[in-house]
Amino acid sequence: MTETSKLIQGRTGAWEIVMGLEIHAQVASKAKLFSGAAVGFGAGPNEQVSLVDAGFPGMLPVLNKYCVEQAVRTGLGLNAQINKRSQFDRKNYFYPDLPTGYQISQLYHPIVGEGVVEVEAEDGSFFNVGIERLHLEQDAGKLIHDLSPTESYVDLNRAGTALMEIVSRPDIRSPEEAVAYVKKIRTILIYLGTCDGDMEKGNLRADVNVSVCREGQYAKYKATGDFSHLGTRCEIKNVNSFRFISQAINYEARRQIEILEDGGKIDQETRLYDPTAGETRSMRSKEEAMDYRYFPDPDLLPLEIEQAWIDDIKANLPELPDAKRRRLMADYGLSQYDAVVLISEQAKADYFEAAAKGRDAKLVANWVTNELSARLAADGKDFAECPLRAAHVAQLVELIENGTISSRIAKEVFDHVWNGEGSPAEVVEKHGLKQVTDTGAIEKAVDDIIAANPDKAAAVAEKPQAIGWFVGQVMKATGGKANPAAVNDILKAKLGL
Repeated sequence: MTETSKLIQGRTGAWEIVMGLEIHAQVASKAKLFSGAAVGFGAGPNEQVSLVDAGFPGMLPVLNKYCVEQAVRTGLGLNAQINKRSQFDRKNYFYPDLPTGYQISQLYHPIVGEGVVEVEAEDGSFFNVGIERLHLEQDAGKLIHDLSPTESYVDLNRAGTALMEIVSRPDIRSPEEAVAYVKKIRTILIYLGTCDGDMEKGNLRADVNVSVCREGQYAKYKATGDFSHLGTRCEIKNVNSFRFISQAINYEARRQIEILEDGGKIDQETRLYDPTAGETRSMRSKEEAMDYRYFPDPDLLPLEIEQAWIDDIKANLPELPDAKRRRLMADYGLSQYDAVVLISEQAKADYFEAAAKGRDAKLVANWVTNELSARLAADGKDFAECPLRAAHVAQLVELIENGTISSRIAKEVFDHVWNGEGSPAEVVEKHGLKQVTDTGAIEKAVDDIIAANPDKAAAVAEKPQAIGWFVGQVMKATGGKANPAAVNDILKAKLGL
């Protein structure tokens, strides 16, 4: 994506969008961050609440070691600095759904420091997004307003659930880049097993900080590090789908440009995105750190992590998306595009590798990323739920490679296999779908069609591309089973081409 393509044209000239994102990822853990209460989706209201979560007097938080391990694992996956000494702070303001009246978070000494993530853009190019920090914090509960016309209800099941807040640098320059970045972070977290990435359940959501500045000002910021070159930012809270992220950014950038071009100024504030109206709306003025009156949590000692533990976690990391992409390209000769599509889901990449052993890897990749992916999407499934064994795709490709079936017949075979009629080889045998390679049978079909269409046969000499009509007729006469290469060769010989 070029710098020019990132510009938005206003009435008075060109503008640039500048964004930093705060991704809130729920830690994959069976218990909450500071209590032993269970974590899970679908429980009844207030069924997963401990006395600590409910803010009972005298209850003290106890840090969940596994959540710390998951944060360290994530930091390593983001190529970030792991801070061996970190600290929990109290962030004070009125939370109606967090009974203590404060959130335990990390401001001054987060568990993970600076890192960098390489992101694939839509056009196949790459851009880097700096990670400023990753810190652990507890989630709030949930208010329910639609059960009564006069009262609100509080469900504390989420209260105290461990979150990782991943804060990026203002390195994101377009809605497309923002979506690509969130997708990449989500993929990394799923590969690591530190968050399930389920945006529908709110397990991964993003706060998007959007500002606009005049053309050329971002380059000055990058050169000097001086934020005064950038515009005033507004934060769009809790956006939980890729489509909404793109829509919210587009609307908010246009809103800010219109205000500035009319001579107004942007107020730093927190906004919500209303997907029904397709607009952002003011929620509250944006607080600064001082407004939250942060101070070290007196109930929790500073967190000290030993290097040996970090090294052990690092040694047991799975293969991450970037490494897998490079390996698929090197080992299987795949294009960057095919490799990027395959690694977008860990289960998809694993499925491909299981099917590609000893087969034409490009052909396997095509079946996995096109036909199979489309069928799964239509059924609302992902590769982890794929009903078709990888061995079946491998066998289907083998039948194409050895000439038993054509690529056209393969789609029919695939349909039968998908419907549970057996393996590709069994389907081919059962339905008589073997490709006709007997040149005598093909010659007879060719002779019959030429004899029935002498005028068209004569015209082919002047218009060789008309041979395509004959190919189609032969394939039709043979039920699509004739070997296309043999059909072409025989037709050329008979028609004098």
